[in-house]
Amino acid sequence: IGFAWAIMQPVFMMVVFSLFFGTLAKIPSGDIPYPLFNYAALLPWMLFASSVTRASNSLIDNSNLVQKVYFPRLLIPLSGVLSPLIDFLIAIIVLIGLMLYFGYIPSLMMLWIIPIIILELMLVLGVGLWLSAINVQYRDVAQIVPFVIQLLLFASPVIYSSTFIPARFQTAYGLLNPMSGIIEGFRWAILGTAAPDRLMIASVGIIIVILTSGIYYFRRRERIFADVV
Repeated sequence: IGFAWAIMQPVFMMVVFSLFFGTLAKIPSGDIPYPLFNYAALLPWMLFASSVTRASNSLIDNSNLVQKVYFPRLLIPLSGVLSPLIDFLIAIIVLIGLMLYFGYIPSLMMLWIIPIIILELMLVLGVGLWLSAINVQYRDVAQIVPFVIQLLLFASPVIYSSTFIPARFQTAYGLLNPMSGIIEGFRWAILGTAAPDRLMIASVGIIIVILTSGIYYFRRRERIFADVV
């Protein structure tokens, strides 16, 4: 049911969030119907959650390969980052269907999701490199990551808009949670919401730091992976 699950998972989450947060809690979504508002944020979020989880466990899951064959170890977490892209592309079909249902016509603005997703993959790779390298020595990381990801869901503008955060804190929000800029950038490209300038600039800056430091740390620890894993 892999193909169906790629569609069912974000759709079910969208239905639940729309019922509890859109209908009952009446969280505002501007002029955008809440199901579409929420689903447009769930897609990049689920790509992040799935990719980070797979990348953080990638070295442990492929321990036999790490011990027996020499090759650039960085390819292992990279494969964990890229594999969820297939589910993401499938889920885009539902997004287009929702847009048409609610009267939103896809435009060339949607092409902006390409650099936004590339930026997200850079973030996920940086986080994945850090976590996968740490996980080799401290196996508790695998238990902590899913819990932290669940907390981050509510700290990210998936259920609500980043406009809930006062303007003077937008830059700090983007630095502390780079997914905020990516999610709002995705909404902007898909639905034409206000451009998240401060969030995006802050997110780009911290993503470069996370990716650069992740590569450096991973390469430093790479030589001991075969002995420890």
